[in-house]
Amino acid sequence: MKGRILLTGASGFVGMALLPKLRKEGYQVLPVYRRKIEGGFQIADLSSNTDWARALVDIDTVIHTAARVHVMEEASANPLAEFRRVNVEGTIKLAQQAASAGVRRFIYLSSIKVNGESTSNRAPFNADEQCDPTDPYGLSKKEAEDALLELAEFTGMEVVIIRPPLVYGPGVKANFQSMIRWLTKGIPLPLGAIHNRRSLVAVGNLIDLICVCISHPDAANQVFLVSDDMDVSVTDLLRGLSHALGCDTRLLPVPQFVLTTALKLIGKGAIAERLCGSLQVDITKTKELLDWAPPVALGEGLAITAQAYCQAEAQESQQKSA
Repeated sequence: MKGRILLTGASGFVGMALLPKLRKEGYQVLPVYRRKIEGGFQIADLSSNTDWARALVDIDTVIHTAARVHVMEEASANPLAEFRRVNVEGTIKLAQQAASAGVRRFIYLSSIKVNGESTSNRAPFNADEQCDPTDPYGLSKKEAEDALLELAEFTGMEVVIIRPPLVYGPGVKANFQSMIRWLTKGIPLPLGAIHNRRSLVAVGNLIDLICVCISHPDAANQVFLVSDDMDVSVTDLLRGLSHALGCDTRLLPVPQFVLTTALKLIGKGAIAERLCGSLQVDITKTKELLDWAPPVALGEGLAITAQAYCQAEAQESQQKSA
């Protein structure tokens, strides 16, 4: 019989995809939720005050996906303190109790923001280079990583850290969902001449790697980057999504420097970097050390995402007309 797994963030985007995969693979999984759900473990908050003792009984592996995530419109007066409270203090409390309970391996879902924000004019990020997080979210993730690896040295509990870039797939929200909506509405976009390179990861590829990291002996106490292993420009991404959605591509070929300059002039420099800058990851270590390759190609991942979006929109339309 396969070991028991504690999965935090089970109602999140990654957690919702990972839970059925783990159960299909034969693992006994105790999912963690913020609200009371039958068969799960409820926590009111993720902080240094959370008591995990009952949830960790007979647990072999912890997969920690819960976090205070990066947001565009930050409401907290002290965002770094809030990120540290959840992402650092909450993570370390869970890990310390896991080690005390005899948990064998702790898998931590981190973020490429630990490496930095951009690879424009430099080589792709790799897993073992010196990191340079530039925002409170990335800094909190880096501090959690460092504390986990230190804990592994003193307790013997194995730690695996995975840093994904932008994750997409069925049910994706935020900016990726906004792009899909723009395309389906036929809104002309000034993004037809962007020549950057961005690494993405389909949620199916991410959960496949997480599953490999549960038992692979060479994953212990390592940091891994993950992607679809096929980088793409924003222009080509939008064209690929349009094709998958079956809609016309209305991309205006505005020169990249014009778009960047205009956005910076109106105080949207961060948006300019996300649209026009590059962010690439090198997953050579992941592929070679774990003998792993992403099973879902970029085109297939976009098609799965588009199909799920269209189905959800059709169901919503039926419910409104009923």
